[in-house]
Amino acid sequence: MEDLEGRLLEYETAGEFLVDIKKEFGGGDKKTVKMVELKRLEQEERTMEKFVQKFRRATRGSEYKRRLLVEEFK
Repeated sequence: MEDLEGRLLEYETAGEFLVDIKKEFGGGDKKTVKMVELKRLEQEERTMEKFVQKFRRATRGSEYKRRLLVEEFK
């Protein structure tokens, strides 16, 4: 809470904050965790091949369908 109040942690959505809380304190909705993980995923320094592999792993359990997956991949 001190980090949040001191603006050391920032979240774009309340959903991202809740997912981190659930991760930290156990349990959590696996589908939501996967969806947020997928939205945060970036290529960074990875080759395209490695990024695609990581993206595919992140999609498992997200329940995203074709069109949404394409949008997230973009």
